[in-house]
Amino acid sequence: MKRLDQKIANILNNPSGAKDFIIADAKDADMAFGITAPGPQTGSCRHGYNESEGCWKTLDQYLDQIRAVIRQDIVDIMLLSASNLERLAMQEKLFENSAITPAARANDTSDVWAVRGGKYPTDYPSRSFRTANICHIKYGKITEDCTQPFPGADLGLYSITFTNNIDWDYKALTDFHDFRLEAERKRFRYFLEVFNPNVNPGIPDKKVAGFLNDHIIRTLAGVTSAGRPIFLKIPYNGPGPLEELVAYDPKLIVGILGGSSGTTLDAFQLIHDAQKHGARVALFGRKINLSEHPLAFIDLLRRIVEGEIAPVEAVKVYHGILQKSGIRPQRPLQQDLQLTTNKMSYR
Repeated sequence: MKRLDQKIANILNNPSGAKDFIIADAKDADMAFGITAPGPQTGSCRHGYNESEGCWKTLDQYLDQIRAVIRQDIVDIMLLSASNLERLAMQEKLFENSAITPAARANDTSDVWAVRGGKYPTDYPSRSFRTANICHIKYGKITEDCTQPFPGADLGLYSITFTNNIDWDYKALTDFHDFRLEAERKRFRYFLEVFNPNVNPGIPDKKVAGFLNDHIIRTLAGVTSAGRPIFLKIPYNGPGPLEELVAYDPKLIVGILGGSSGTTLDAFQLIHDAQKHGARVALFGRKINLSEHPLAFIDLLRRIVEGEIAPVEAVKVYHGILQKSGIRPQRPLQQDLQLTTNKMSYR
């Protein structure tokens, strides 16, 4: 049994008492950012150079980063694009003897189309779209029977962004309905990502968290256990809204997303606070990928949720590791000990 399955079982069997916490590394950013997904390249540039932007790591470097996290064996889920899942799971078989569960992004709504020069995430209400196909995620190709043992993944991330626009929200829910039925037929599990509105929803900021919570519960109220997500992935809108959602249904496992990179304390405090107020899952993408030392960063995330170290002390330990490793930090220690990004926004 993979660690994820055991932890899910423990939490569902004892929602108030289980201590299990799930950490996912979201390495699906190529489905959002394109070439810039792996992060900035240091040193001399050979490819992708732009005088105003610098240069970016290549896909091979991105895949090497993913392989290193798999070898480290601390995260519980590795979220990938379908194409990279095919390489690492089906061709290289890296997950066969790993306790890490592979997963793929099952849809890519327009608000994650974060290409350079694009205005989709900020100027237009989110529109539903799916590039990936469930059979491709499981097998790398269309098969007559998509329910048999698979070399890829039987877990995907499905995303919805409610915008308070009746036309686009209706379309998003219609497509989610179709996906759920397909997933049930093809024995495919999913976790549900629900973003804050990516455009101004026409309500006060203080009501956005309630808007999100109500939409989640309303959306899932008509979904029986066969079609429900194994957990949620939502923005951390503060302790009150998170506690409200967790308390409503203890069998609904709630996780938080990492958002933008920010300072190291932003990440460490976020996972600490989210766990304190009821979250059981954290999915960090940019916060891990854009850190100076991703493996040390992941190790400290785990130590924080295990109660071994507090966020501020973890930042100091992290800088000590950077110094010993000869890695120049992006920020001086005192600057990295500042909170800057853990505030509610539309996105």
